[in-house]
Amino acid sequence: MKHFINLDDLSSNDLNQIIDTAITLKKQYKAGEINETLKNKTLAMIFDKSSTRTRVSFEAGMAQLGGHAMFLSDRDIQLGRGEPTTDTAIVISSMVDAIMMRVSSHDDINTFAQHGSVPIINALSDESHPCQLLADMMTYKEHKGSIQGKTVAWIGDGNNMCHTYMQAAKAFGFTLNIATPEGYEPDQDFIDNYESHIQLFNNAEQACQNADLVVTDVWASMGQEAEQTKRELAFKDFQVTDELMQQANTNASFMHCLPAHRGEEVSAGVIDGKQSLVWDEAENRLHAQKSLLLYLLG
Repeated sequence: MKHFINLDDLSSNDLNQIIDTAITLKKQYKAGEINETLKNKTLAMIFDKSSTRTRVSFEAGMAQLGGHAMFLSDRDIQLGRGEPTTDTAIVISSMVDAIMMRVSSHDDINTFAQHGSVPIINALSDESHPCQLLADMMTYKEHKGSIQGKTVAWIGDGNNMCHTYMQAAKAFGFTLNIATPEGYEPDQDFIDNYESHIQLFNNAEQACQNADLVVTDVWASMGQEAEQTKRELAFKDFQVTDELMQQANTNASFMHCLPAHRGEEVSAGVIDGKQSLVWDEAENRLHAQKSLLLYLLG
């Protein structure tokens, strides 16, 4: 039994296979072909963080593959009323074929993997967001070809998305330039684990030099709303603008996992401009996760 908790859980070969299958699934879907490989399969989706793309993509993906997805917020199940995580993992996994979790605590996902009896998917935790990286890598491959040997610039907070880009740099063979304000660097454990694939900067322009892809995320993630004003001051020189994109290669692309705040981490001119791949990136969550489900459920 395999889980998908971090990109490191799978080999580079398997990750590329999932992406290639996702591109095929997308073409089949656009052509109107029916694929019911997961008929009679059920996915439990556990959320304690709100979502647009994660919920819609997994729910629609299971339906398109002939299966069923069950939305469970922390208000819908006893986990939200104090039932031990271990007990919940044992019970839910005895009734479904896979469990997807979008939760604050990465430890909760690991607990489900240790005590459950079905594949566990991390659809976002405070540590990482591997499903988003499948969609990002799929999108780059569709538009630009292989990302191996390229340079990616991460601009902004050293958050869970940044952590997962660090894992992706190793898995897919690219160099990651990370530009953060002082005090907002990624966790030291990630820096230590992926130091041969990353370069750290406190200057966005330097990080974007010769980049093939520029990526950013919100300055204040869910749960950090109280820090909004403080973070706006700290990140004021880390907005991705047309001027910043000019430091990258002329054919560089822009990505953002969304939701985006125009005028904060990215200008409207960039996210709505010709270099932006964000809408294909968002749509590809559907097809990348369909491929992931087929991989995990065999």
